[in-house]
Amino acid sequence: MPISAQGASRASQRVTIRDPGTLHPIHFENEVVPILTKHSCNSGGCHGKAEGQNGFKLSLLGFDAPLDYEAIVNESRGRRIFPAFPEHSLFLRKPSGQVPHGGGLRIKSSSDDYRKLLRWVRTGVPLGDPAEAKVVRIEVYPKGSILERRGRQQLAITAFYSNQKTEDVTRLTQFDSNDKELAEVNEEGVVTASDLSGETSVMVRYQGQVDVYRGTIPLRAPIARWPDFAHRNFIDGPIEEKLRLLGVPPSELSTDGEFLRRAWLDICGTLPPLEEVRRFLSDPEPEKRDRLIDRLLDRPEYASFFALKWGDILRNRRQGQEGRMRGTFAFHAWIRDSLVENKPFDRFAREILTACGELRLNPPVAWYREVVSPTVRADDVAQVFLGTRIQCAQCPHHPFEKWSQTDYYGMVAFFTRVGQKTPQGLGAEPVVFTRRDGEARHPRTGELVPPRPLDGPVARSRPDEDPRVHLARWLTSPGNPFFSRALVNRMWAHFLNRGLVEPLDDMRATNPPSHPELLDELARDFEASGFNLKHLIRTICRSRTYQLSSLPNEYNRKDRNTFSRYPVKRLQAEVLQDAIHHFTGAPLSFGGLPPSTRSIDLPDESFSSTFLELFGKPKRVSSCECERVSEASLGQSLHLLNSSEVMEKIAVKGGRVEALAADPRPEAERVRDLYLAAFAREPASDETSVALAYLNGEGRDKRQAWEDLVWALINTKEFQFNH
Repeated sequence: MPISAQGASRASQRVTIRDPGTLHPIHFENEVVPILTKHSCNSGGCHGKAEGQNGFKLSLLGFDAPLDYEAIVNESRGRRIFPAFPEHSLFLRKPSGQVPHGGGLRIKSSSDDYRKLLRWVRTGVPLGDPAEAKVVRIEVYPKGSILERRGRQQLAITAFYSNQKTEDVTRLTQFDSNDKELAEVNEEGVVTASDLSGETSVMVRYQGQVDVYRGTIPLRAPIARWPDFAHRNFIDGPIEEKLRLLGVPPSELSTDGEFLRRAWLDICGTLPPLEEVRRFLSDPEPEKRDRLIDRLLDRPEYASFFALKWGDILRNRRQGQEGRMRGTFAFHAWIRDSLVENKPFDRFAREILTACGELRLNPPVAWYREVVSPTVRADDVAQVFLGTRIQCAQCPHHPFEKWSQTDYYGMVAFFTRVGQKTPQGLGAEPVVFTRRDGEARHPRTGELVPPRPLDGPVARSRPDEDPRVHLARWLTSPGNPFFSRALVNRMWAHFLNRGLVEPLDDMRATNPPSHPELLDELARDFEASGFNLKHLIRTICRSRTYQLSSLPNEYNRKDRNTFSRYPVKRLQAEVLQDAIHHFTGAPLSFGGLPPSTRSIDLPDESFSSTFLELFGKPKRVSSCECERVSEASLGQSLHLLNSSEVMEKIAVKGGRVEALAADPRPEAERVRDLYLAAFAREPASDETSVALAYLNGEGRDKRQAWEDLVWALINTKEFQFNH
């Protein structure tokens, strides 16, 4: 916001009293704003939030210095500045705690920062020359270093100005550790490592510019023997290189049973059938794991399971309205058919972004029915297909990235001409079309903002052209710095439970990947494959990294982000519900759907149940995968232990228990089959002994004993987790 003529006049009429110790006039944007930012006065939790605080509003993190000057000097009749007695200015007395202040003591009156602010008021609150050099970048030193556990590293920050001047701004820089469990950083820029090993990063921010320090904390433990880590593809080299740098040896290779169950659950969301377990475990072929991955990718469960995933991400949501059911069913079927076809992912994305017409003929228009405003569409496209969260740039600048409001509304402008109309008639669905008019305006300046993708060229289009076509073409073009990296990171997180960038949809310069070279190579390979999703999954699952055991060794027990072992992860709600039905042999039914429908086949969020809600099935109100709850809870444990729903499934007529009780084979063989069905492994000798002792307990009803055994296995962590 420009300074008003009246405000500028008032500022120019102030008497400037030179402080003898002042060598130059203080520049408001270059010297005052950094102090306010350092002490969080303009943070989102204080005066920088959208509505301000107690009638005083500053721009978030000082991104609009003229607006801040107006608020401090001229707003409310200039009551915050007292030129006659500068020390009595509310601008100084409140943050220094001399009068009550909701934010508490922020700046000590004995500090250099307070003295500079006082000098600024004494010298007539100069705005400073608009032509004064501005900060164009900052640089942290060192960029990275080896930190000993419990060790410390001082960071130094240099600001580079537009006139080639440099300045040490460490004292006024903000520091933020991306992983406080690994390392913390204080306000002076001293990084202190924890007792864990791993890699961490620290974001540094000054005057809207950011840089990143990366610290490596090796384990430094004596290792008698580095485990065999035979590389199976290009993934394994960067993983092992990082593990050797950290001194964290990987776990051993998983057993065939572990890998079989893991791959079925990760690729198909389904427990492997008993006959498949027997066949795989007895197969001597050394390439059987690769062949299993290929078979799973061709199974119908693969398409169903990943259609469920993309239904969550793309918000295929009915909102309880039966009139919307046809749309959610059609969109789900389109997603599933795309996966069956193995449609190239660039085409999948383009067909969603440019969808027009009626839902019956073009199901992807269902996305526009749920994601209704241009701003939300821009947010979701960035988060889903670019792997970045640009919402924070809406007002007024992204605090951790370079994106400005202009960048944000450049993305919004691609969707301002998208219109919807609903024909008359019962059950009529909206028709999506492109209007000839519709524009995005900068909320602060009121100027028109043309369609422009992030770091891309302005999209020039005629009134009869759809600007979304330009966005889709840019998005899926070879070498796009966002699209492929976002997708491979998302798929890596699906299989390894953590992205190479984490959170998986928050890719930015200040949140660097754990393995940058690997992320880039995966993206290049994905593009070279023609954006082939099955190729990407095959590449990840064939790696030794994916096939490591989940059992930790003495060195990697605390490792969280270097993939030294397979991460144990809780089965998601639909997968666990299907697993219980598969294991017990109980039928599963959903009203209005075919009898063969599984939980992973559900088209929208309306088909829910107490079980699915309890175990974290999302409502699909956002595109963030974090909406799906994966944490364990007491309620989940109590439900599996005590609910009549689970008990009825175990005792169901015609189910597994009835078959086990009637089976004439020796009980040890039946116990063996039970473990193979649940865990894809044979029981250990002590597990067999305990089971047989329980089954043959004096006076015990055999059928009830089999029910108890099935109940006990369902309630193990080994059943409820993928490992």
